[in-house]
Amino acid sequence: MRATTSSTSGSTAPSWAASRAASSTRSISCSASSRSVSDPGGGSEGIVAPFGRACEVAPFDLVHSASRSPEPTGGQSMTRLRIAALFASLVLLTLALVGPATSQAPPPSPTPKAGGTLNLMLREDLPQGFAIHETATISTVWPAMPCLNNLVLFDPLKKTESVDTIIGELAEKWSWQDNYRNLVFFLRKGVKWHDGQPFTAKDVKFTFDMLREAPDAPAKLRINPRKDWYANVEAIEAPDSHTVVFRLKRPQPSFLMLLASGYTPVYAAHLSPASYRTGCVGTGPFKLKEWRKGEYVELVRNPEYFVKGRPYLDTLKYYVIVERGTRQAALQAGKLDVSFPGETTKTAAEHLKHVVPQLVVTPVSQNVSDNIIMNVTKPPFDNPKVRLAVSYAIDRRALVGAVHQGGAVVGASLAPKPWGFWGLGERDLVGLPGYAATPADEKAKAKRLMAEVGVTPEKPLRVEIVTRAIAIYVDMASFVINELKQVGIEASLKQIETAQWHPMATRGDYQIGANLTGIGPDDPDANFYENYGCGSPRNYSQYCSEELMRMVDAQSQELDPKKRLVMVYAIQRKLEAEAARPILDWKLDYFTVWPHVKNLIPHQSIYNFGRMQDVWTDR
Repeated sequence: MRATTSSTSGSTAPSWAASRAASSTRSISCSASSRSVSDPGGGSEGIVAPFGRACEVAPFDLVHSASRSPEPTGGQSMTRLRIAALFASLVLLTLALVGPATSQAPPPSPTPKAGGTLNLMLREDLPQGFAIHETATISTVWPAMPCLNNLVLFDPLKKTESVDTIIGELAEKWSWQDNYRNLVFFLRKGVKWHDGQPFTAKDVKFTFDMLREAPDAPAKLRINPRKDWYANVEAIEAPDSHTVVFRLKRPQPSFLMLLASGYTPVYAAHLSPASYRTGCVGTGPFKLKEWRKGEYVELVRNPEYFVKGRPYLDTLKYYVIVERGTRQAALQAGKLDVSFPGETTKTAAEHLKHVVPQLVVTPVSQNVSDNIIMNVTKPPFDNPKVRLAVSYAIDRRALVGAVHQGGAVVGASLAPKPWGFWGLGERDLVGLPGYAATPADEKAKAKRLMAEVGVTPEKPLRVEIVTRAIAIYVDMASFVINELKQVGIEASLKQIETAQWHPMATRGDYQIGANLTGIGPDDPDANFYENYGCGSPRNYSQYCSEELMRMVDAQSQELDPKKRLVMVYAIQRKLEAEAARPILDWKLDYFTVWPHVKNLIPHQSIYNFGRMQDVWTDR
């Protein structure tokens, strides 16, 4: 395994790629059924979760099997996941979140073929290597996921992500105890790291003590973007080499959803977390063969993978192609097999389908929003009037049309239906800053607010707006700059490379930024604690409200789905009313593959389906 400096001599990159034991308690017993929950936004129709469960408290502990049912592809013998310990609001997430497709991805084939190479694209070189826990970008997650494993994961072969689609990876079984305060995992035996060392409970405790920054944690991350995901963890115990117990401070049934994200791999305890910035020793289906910086990442089949008969592919090769048009041309020409998650716009997909009709294009939620971050600790954005003026100034619907060609939807801090479950609907947004049906009226409000702080046409407010040096960021930032100019805010644009972007934003070393925020699972806890929690590394605006955090804690514990949805809606209204991080839209992806690519099913979040163990090629 090695990382090498980019070189033109001797490069193999093609020319087109150059530029068991816990206290006895009560648990939750669930049975399959449909449920209907009224929309607290005021609609008369119900929201149906067709694959949800009707759950009741049972006076016994229930242990859950980790894995999916045997697939017709000849997968290992597994029993279907039975999550008996999560509350009903989470199982409602089984609502079909993937919208109608231009052409639907084919179902898994009953006759997978072993061998072959899958050629994939990267829009930039790996900003922090394979160190998923030190980054918040798909540019790291996508090429690193095949090397690693979680305790549990959303089933790669299911497009929707919910409690019912969680399967085990390094965990064989798990059990909620003490009314969602203790979560016990029983680990697989015989699993090895890529360097031959055995995987044990020590690795799990090491990883999550590091993530929650426990006082006695044996290692520390350079940057810890999702630290607040684990703020409710009081202790982690490893009573033996194959049992791990997470003890929570208060009930948090959604905690299992966080653990199923692609953002939650287990690291090796015998290695420094810094080693993942340059290499990848995991337990996953693929091993790192070579990272030729600036050119490609090559992963090869792990012959000792713990899932029998997986992976099917021999090689994954991720080519770094910085220019967007070159990436699309390579996909169109068949030199690449798969688009980059979040990369393909509606217009690009229509062009690809016109030129190459056999391409498979699937419209799907990214679980990524365009948004504005404003540093509330520094002038001029320490003034609430200026922040509100920015929110009023930006025409969300015009942005969706002009920048995304209709390939996005207007929403607040969580993705709206049908692309997500928790987000405010269109009718609920109208009274909030920036969402009115008459953009001219909104801009007039922005001008009045700016006048109140002394901004006039003769004396505009001059600021520097930062964004990442990636086309999809720059497109949105350019639109925002034009909108702000119309209300007296003249913004110059500064583009930041990804490796510097996250440290800069975490430090608060900026005034205002055009940002994209992706969320691992579609769950309020993941978003609210990570992006709005007081002191969270990912709370780039440094907005802090104790009242808000009390509301967030309350919804996190609520077991009644109708009540929780009402609470989540109230939180979103508060965030938009205070311009904490104005949300402009939720982006859609038109995920594109060649028809010979099988079992690569895009999910409702781009961060959770890149394991590649079930993918194969029919050519």
